[in-house]
Amino acid sequence: MTSRIVVIPTRRAHSNHEEVARSIGVDIIAGRYAEGMRLPGDAELIAMFGVSRPVLREAVKTLVAKGLLSTKARVGTIVRERGAWNMFDADVLAWHLDAGIDRRFLGDLAEIRLAVEPRAARLAAARRSEADILALRRSMELMRQEAPDSVGFADADLALHIAVANASGNLFMRSIGHVIEAALRASFLLSAPSEEQDRETVLLWHQRIVDAIADRDADMAARAMVEVIHNGMHRHERSAGLQAAENVAAKPDWKHGP
Repeated sequence: MTSRIVVIPTRRAHSNHEEVARSIGVDIIAGRYAEGMRLPGDAELIAMFGVSRPVLREAVKTLVAKGLLSTKARVGTIVRERGAWNMFDADVLAWHLDAGIDRRFLGDLAEIRLAVEPRAARLAAARRSEADILALRRSMELMRQEAPDSVGFADADLALHIAVANASGNLFMRSIGHVIEAALRASFLLSAPSEEQDRETVLLWHQRIVDAIADRDADMAARAMVEVIHNGMHRHERSAGLQAAENVAAKPDWKHGP
């Protein structure tokens, strides 16, 4: 398990079994219950969470449905391999934010974005309505008004990408955009352009997406979207590198004292 870049707490569950499922799910994603590991028995988990057996069983059923657990007679409840997890499940994505997202998570997110968003931008250029253009321009204006390292900037950035997915007219692309919304928002917060030059680059390429879609220039819309995603990846890498350097610098020098 790679080191966590940041933990972004998400909404709490509303029912007992949802809260138990969330707690176990976060522990699995964080590696506290490793792949192939058997969970503690029912009696231990019931005592741990202070819930009834039906509540625990409902929580386990939820985790089985999301691909995190499997149950076998005379074997017990086993943590499944990461490849079996349903990464398009809204809860699984939210639990990743609770557990602390790492470079692998951000890399996987960038790869699926590169597979989907440039195509969505290309389709949006062909299918967009005037209402879509208004939504894109409204998001662009909000980005210009907000401080680049603010939640408002990240929300406006997300709104623009969701608007592109909506403008594509493809129901699957719309659904993917909304399902990974929480992860995208976290990604945008982490890749916030802290330097003025970075901010101008971010605004420039987002504006090019909007202009290309408005002009029905499908090639430029797709190219600008690729550039936006790559720019975000570079900022993630730079941010992770700076954090690693800070962690090294913060370690005491045992030879020469603190």
